[in-house]
Amino acid sequence: MSDSIRIATAEDAAALHHLIRASYEPLREMNIKFTATTADVDLVREKIERHTTFVVERDTQIIATISVRFPWPMGENHLTSYPFLHWFAVAPELKRQSIGSSLLDYVELNFLRDQIKAPAVYLATATRHPWLVGIYERRGYEGFYKRDKDGDEMVLLRKILNQSIYETLEVAEYERFEPLLAHAQ
Repeated sequence: MSDSIRIATAEDAAALHHLIRASYEPLREMNIKFTATTADVDLVREKIERHTTFVVERDTQIIATISVRFPWPMGENHLTSYPFLHWFAVAPELKRQSIGSSLLDYVELNFLRDQIKAPAVYLATATRHPWLVGIYERRGYEGFYKRDKDGDEMVLLRKILNQSIYETLEVAEYERFEPLLAHAQ
């Protein structure tokens, strides 16, 4: 029983849709309106084709996923020039087995920091979700911005992957978001 991580293809859309539906069921019950909570197979396929979607496979079954949305596609809502993590899901029956943590480590460190050379990454979650903000904060994410989305207060959290690169960027985000950090905490 060995897990492997790979990039999803369009042929994975149905299996990913099933995994995401099952994993996001508690959020639907809380009436948290993430796009992933209502996605159909066609939207999942579109996300696979537009973003870099990682899957964890065990015995040919997809048991976890996360997508990386890069900031350069036009028409998508980006607040920073960093990659955005979204549609993170682990099969409900396999939660609390470090599968999601291992996948996040791989994407944050091996892919984004070491291969892409991203200085930081960010994600968003609903502030009223009972445990997600705390999980991400324990992984080194810090809130930097809050906004309303479909009646839910969302917090955007950033994790610096390479401090020296992040501090020397020639873009205005470091200065622009620094004052917001104090307000988000």
